[in-house]
Amino acid sequence: MSPLLSDAPRVVAVGAQMFSDALAGQAVPVQQVDWRPPLGDAGTERYLARVLADPRLEPANETAVGRMLAAGAELVDVRPASEALSLERGAFLHAGPPVDWERASGPMRGALIGAMLFEGLADTAEAAEAALAAGDGLSWEPCHHHRAVGPMAGVVSPSMWMFELRDPVHGGSAWCSLNEGLGKVLRYGAYGPEVVERLRWMSAVLGPLLQTAVRATGPVDVKAIATQMLQMGDEGHNRNRAGTLMLLRELLPALIDSGAPTKDVAEAARFVGGNDHFFLNLVMPACKLAGDAARDVPGSSLVVAMARNGTDFGIQVSGTGERWFTGPANTPDGLYLGAFGPDDANPDIGDSAIAETGGIGGFAMAAAPAIVRFVGGEVADAIEATQLMYEITLAENPTYQIPVLGFRGSPTGIDVTLVTRTGILPHINTGMAGRVAGTGQVGAGLVNPPASIFPEAVAALAEAAPPLS
Repeated sequence: MSPLLSDAPRVVAVGAQMFSDALAGQAVPVQQVDWRPPLGDAGTERYLARVLADPRLEPANETAVGRMLAAGAELVDVRPASEALSLERGAFLHAGPPVDWERASGPMRGALIGAMLFEGLADTAEAAEAALAAGDGLSWEPCHHHRAVGPMAGVVSPSMWMFELRDPVHGGSAWCSLNEGLGKVLRYGAYGPEVVERLRWMSAVLGPLLQTAVRATGPVDVKAIATQMLQMGDEGHNRNRAGTLMLLRELLPALIDSGAPTKDVAEAARFVGGNDHFFLNLVMPACKLAGDAARDVPGSSLVVAMARNGTDFGIQVSGTGERWFTGPANTPDGLYLGAFGPDDANPDIGDSAIAETGGIGGFAMAAAPAIVRFVGGEVADAIEATQLMYEITLAENPTYQIPVLGFRGSPTGIDVTLVTRTGILPHINTGMAGRVAGTGQVGAGLVNPPASIFPEAVAALAEAAPPLS
């Protein structure tokens, strides 16, 4: 008998895991292949072929991702948004691509209402909502349009204080607001008296203290802290405990020497040290600097920004300028706080997906196995998520290394052509805001962008490609 005929049946399975499980239960050797159909349609295939034939593509991507990897990030100042961003009274910034009041999500509306109350532009939530709906003398634009980023709703008003980061390699600057903590906070759409009171304390006490400390300490190397925190169990999006404490270690001596009242210094140190997510608002502008460094390389298919406003999910691509490619934001799947459940959660929101754009967060979950206790899943899921992201990225970041993967660099530089060809969507781990304005945080989980935006970006790149000879 032929050896081939005598061998036991062997199966390569593609698609549903249950098929592999059924065969394995019958002792049939089976290899499960993680394959997905390409995104888009027949038109997408033509666009993709055109982009892949563009002679600029490979050198453009090498240039763009090289700039992304080389970018530095130093905390150089802390200033009010009115000063740092020239934000005038009645002007606001928000997370994600552009959105008007009619399409704004509950948490986005709640955060804008809270900002109105904080700025003294309305005495009640009802008056604030009416003024925002009318729009008279008020305006709001994406944070990204002002080289800034904002977590969750991302609302920034003139009196809020901002971290100012600078890229010493490429010379860029980026800004982000100070982190309020978790629960009922403005960025999750809450606007009660305790929210406004906290924001006022942050502007009157915390912001000026941090400004004094940063100016006395000199530039703080945020990228170096991010590098270390990946070795200490943080992934840079939903887990920033080590990063926060390393930042506090850098600034605490200057806070103590500031001459400010001891009570204020102690309260500030207690607030920062007790807020595990405080460093997130430095990770975000650090990754924004990396993304901005890679912008505007003709022919490049590198994603330079991912952002959500609670209604739409948008990406920007190096080779297509400031254009947003948007689709409906998905709702995260994860763990809920207290009695909250899936019906309470708003679709994905926030600029914090800039972490994944820069190669950390959901792309570095293998560095933070404890994150699964916050967003759901098992340790093996965190490792698998990171390994899968190598399939859709252009590089491994030699700075952001993952111990459990043998110190392999994190997958960095999302390529819209690779996403479209493989059908693998970026993994993002994120907080969840309540769908109803004023609710606050309801949980945390995992989410993917809408699949349609990547073929759309490929089509735009194809239209901008030079004619085939």
